[in-house]
Amino acid sequence: MTYATYVYAVRRTGGPEIHSPGHDGGGPVRLLPLGSLTAVVQDVPAAEFTGEALRQRFTDRLDLERCARTHHRVVSAAAAGAATVPLPLATLYANDVRTKVVLEEHAELLSEALHRVAGHVEWAVKVHRDTAVPLLEPETETGTPVPDEPATGREYPAGAGDRRGNSDGRQESALDAVDLVDRVVRTVAVASVRRPLHGVELTGRDRPQVMNGAYLVPRDDERLLTAALDTLRQDPRLSGFAVETSGPWVPYSFVSVALAEGAGRDGARA
Repeated sequence: MTYATYVYAVRRTGGPEIHSPGHDGGGPVRLLPLGSLTAVVQDVPAAEFTGEALRQRFTDRLDLERCARTHHRVVSAAAAGAATVPLPLATLYANDVRTKVVLEEHAELLSEALHRVAGHVEWAVKVHRDTAVPLLEPETETGTPVPDEPATGREYPAGAGDRRGNSDGRQESALDAVDLVDRVVRTVAVASVRRPLHGVELTGRDRPQVMNGAYLVPRDDERLLTAALDTLRQDPRLSGFAVETSGPWVPYSFVSVALAEGAGRDGARA
């Protein structure tokens, strides 16, 4: 049987061995030295990981989920012992020699990514609109509700009317909620990225998503983040919105530049 080298992640040389099961049918997860770096790899059956084989396998949702969980499990085990740059799902090279050639060519980019995420974790922060809860109405100076005025005082576009419709008002409230959550979380985070919003088929029609963000947070500041989020959830300006978080995760979202310019997928080709 012909095997290819599956690469899960890259980390600094000198970390502990990894005791985590990899993909079924492959060899044990092992460490491949790359000078000052180390790749976390596994020998896998090449025929099961060609481009065509993967396209067919990943049309099966359960197979895709199984592969993704295996990939994440190994990456998490690697990150538990040292700063780690996770590579994308199904990053493969024909053999160890090809793996070393490609990754060593991009050692500088990978080292920069490792430096950026060392001592940090990723937290996901999502904001949903709860349509069952009425939005707070902004008030005039006399305390009289003004249902259609924007809450932040943003200027109207040229030619707009004095008031917005209900749809525009909801959009303005959502923008305000996102701005508030983002400002507060960024007082703790050192970097952030926005991901595509999840559709109502995932969130539910009564919980449209208005923010889907990832934040890079110093590991030592996680308590500060938790406290900031607890305060946000009590803020009356977020009435009608739910703030959800998950983490800490390996910082997948903050190494994509290095990976896009560097390591990639070789399939099972030499």
